[in-house]
Amino acid sequence: MSDAARAQTTALRPLRRDDLDDVVRIDALHTGDAKPAYWTRIFDTFLGSSGRERTFGFGIEGAHGLAGYLFGEIRAVEFGSETCGWVFAIGIEREGTRKGHASALLDAARRRFAQEGVHKIRTMVRRNDVPVLSFFRARGFVGGPYVQLELNGEEQS
Repeated sequence: MSDAARAQTTALRPLRRDDLDDVVRIDALHTGDAKPAYWTRIFDTFLGSSGRERTFGFGIEGAHGLAGYLFGEIRAVEFGSETCGWVFAIGIEREGTRKGHASALLDAARRRFAQEGVHKIRTMVRRNDVPVLSFFRARGFVGGPYVQLELNGEEQS
């Protein structure tokens, strides 16, 4: 059985407020830093009642509870960008990697975006996060028409 087929037999569902602790835990596995206040704000934004048709969260169940999550939103606010779907965050338990969980979550997001008439999907990834870059590139993501720039205001002379 392929990884994608195996993941499809795993329960994919909308995220719920009681998934917060698991999302914090899974994120901390990858970042090394538990951020409950940050994720509480994300849950409020993405799973709250305002803008619910433009934001969503999906979870995937594994053998021992939540094995992964994805947050997505539809927006068009940056520099004349057309309306597009954004994968805001994706995280998978280490035991769930290479089992198709992330692909199943991304497929669910793609379907959700398509239901809203949105077919262009974007995300941002740290350039040194090779596993995540590889995942998105293997699923057809390429460099887009915009370049992200930033300035550290503390370093101004």
